[in-house]
Amino acid sequence: MSDERQHGMGGGAVAADELRLLIERAERLEEEKKGISDDIKDVMAEAKGRGYDPKAIRKILSIRKKKKEEYQEEEAILEVYLQALGMI
Repeated sequence: MSDERQHGMGGGAVAADELRLLIERAERLEEEKKGISDDIKDVMAEAKGRGYDPKAIRKILSIRKKKKEEYQEEEAILEVYLQALGMI
């Protein structure tokens, strides 16, 4: 067995180089994710500056991710619950 390999907590061999590469890749992805998150915040700030409601935009983004049938079912259930509570 090479010097690069150590025994992990589970008793198996761990390749240090492979582990380091995976960790570094995950770190780069985390940095990219933060950059994208910052970009989304900028878009929402711009939308707010132009008079749009960022909360409504986020809701629309959430809706657009769903299948039409899934969204319609959720809305129907919500309406039934709101009626049962006398809210509509």
